[in-house]
Amino acid sequence: MSLHSFPALLLERANADGAAPDAHIRELHVDELPEHDTLVRIRYSGINYKDALAVTGRGPIVRSYPMVPGIDFSGVVVETSHPSLHAGDDVILTGWGVGERYWGGYSGYQRVKGDWLVPIPASLGHRDAMVLGTAGLTSMLCVMAIQDAGVRSGRVLVTGASGGVGSIAIALLADRGYEVVCLSRDADANRADLQALGASEVIGGPEWGQAPPPLASQRWDAVVDVVGGAVLARALAHTQYGGAAAVCGLAGSAELHTSVMPFILRGVRMLGVDSVMCPKERRVVAWSELAATFPFAKYQSLVRTIGLEQVPERCRLLADGASRGRVVVQIAGEGEAS
Repeated sequence: MSLHSFPALLLERANADGAAPDAHIRELHVDELPEHDTLVRIRYSGINYKDALAVTGRGPIVRSYPMVPGIDFSGVVVETSHPSLHAGDDVILTGWGVGERYWGGYSGYQRVKGDWLVPIPASLGHRDAMVLGTAGLTSMLCVMAIQDAGVRSGRVLVTGASGGVGSIAIALLADRGYEVVCLSRDADANRADLQALGASEVIGGPEWGQAPPPLASQRWDAVVDVVGGAVLARALAHTQYGGAAAVCGLAGSAELHTSVMPFILRGVRMLGVDSVMCPKERRVVAWSELAATFPFAKYQSLVRTIGLEQVPERCRLLADGASRGRVVVQIAGEGEAS
């Protein structure tokens, strides 16, 4: 095939220890891409917390340099030797180490393993698929986990509510009839947006950064937690008897500051959710559920679409805790030929 030239955001290791990597847009060619079985023309990517840490150098995300960041993308298969894929297929990739171990979505084209790709449901366009992206898939898996644990109604706490996973989870839970309570770092500033998504109450306060007692008053039937640390411990201390906590992300801390009390005396179940290790069959079910039920009209005000050149600044804002909702990166237009 003829060579394609395209822009990509490339991270190169900075010389000084502890300095942010050098992030710049560079023209690449298809023959410079990794040797995997499927070439994809990327339409959209997203900005997730891992991307923010990678681009700003604030976390040990990138395993080798140079690196094209971007942990998810939607696009069109250009060529493939994978038995379940064909040229022209609309696909989405979430996770599997792209943007960390393997080159990711901030690129006009990318080569990946076909096993990492799932088809975009027919009712979703490429942009809407990335409005959801890794955040949407993770949120849907959290909702499925608490439903599978038997919590089909009641009051649910969502932590990190103004971020991608939290905000999408609010909309999904409210649409299913749960009473959603949101925990937000800046509750007053975010209250109107979160209530528009379906939250019945928005809370916050300094006590959420402090270790709680092992057990406290029973306030919610389930929890969707993306923060971890003291926030998760306080959420568990307030979970009702027989309740469940779907835990993912751990953006604040992976430390578990609690005792066995919630699990033994109240039978609380803590459910780990990982969108990468989740079996492909369950991911396909989750995407089907998202396509069928996600209230896009309710969420559009929290979506920002940017170009590739704006990614470094947006990553800095997200790493600083100054970004809300979901940011998608337009790599190629919807009508652009592959």
